Amino acid sequence: MKWWRLPVLLLIAVSAFGATLRLYLKDGTYQLVKEYQVLKDRVKYLSAERSGEWEEIPLDLVDINRTKQEAAEHEEQVRQEAKEDAEEEGAIREARQEANSVPDEAGVYYVRVDKLEPLKQADLVVTHDKKRTVLKILSPIPMVAGKNTVDIEGVASSFRVNGDRPEFYFRLNAVDGLAIIKLTPKKTSRTVETVSIAPVTNELDEKREVVPTFTRQVGELLFKIWPEQPMLPGEYAVIEFGAEQGTLQLYDFGVGN
Repeated sequence: MKWWRLPVLLLIAVSAFGATLRLYLKDGTYQLVKEYQVLKDRVKYLSAERSGEWEEIPLDLVDINRTKQEAAEHEEQVRQEAKEDAEEEGAIREARQEANSVPDEAGVYYVRVDKLEPLKQADLVVTHDKKRTVLKILSPIPMVAGKNTVDIEGVASSFRVNGDRPEFYFRLNAVDGLAIIKLTPKKTSRTVETVSIAPVTNELDEKREVVPTFTRQVGELLFKIWPEQPMLPGEYAVIEFGAEQGTLQLYDFGVGN
């Protein structure tokens, strides 16, 4: 059956997509329409510029192929935009659910399969000329000119993770900085960093071994952090450091047995 023998072959309700359509004529002009129907020998349309009843134009004056192609392209664009909007809304809902799954208390939470396990905040020990100071809260580390060493007690963390690319959620105290660092084992402790303070100027030079990570914000003051590459067996920590140099909070963990 030829297409032009069908009583009604095409009905495009463009208004349903919230837009108008160009009904192209063979002389290169077009009519802006809300809907059109292709009949046996004519085209009926509702003008987008004139309100009222259906109007008609002879079919042989209409460039129907160009009109249909543009209509199809428009519908595809609308579908694609609707799909993208739906995906964006889904991502927002997922992020909200993800954020709601993390406890409100500030701290680090390890993702162990399908549950979250909190890491314990470690006490920091600052040593300078054999003088030791133990810190239990996020506060500026008391240091003097020269070299200061920041350690945590024990040669290994009691908290062990599965695999070599652990994922953590970190609910921060403030929008400053976070990182995963590698700890250096010593006889009875693990070194977090060394801090050198210049005399007179009191400028700080903090040296720590930072692990390259991916970081994604999933809520207010809530981030997900995980290493870019597999981690070698050893001792590590997730840290929060303040805008003020020498401010540090640490949660240690171990990779491997």
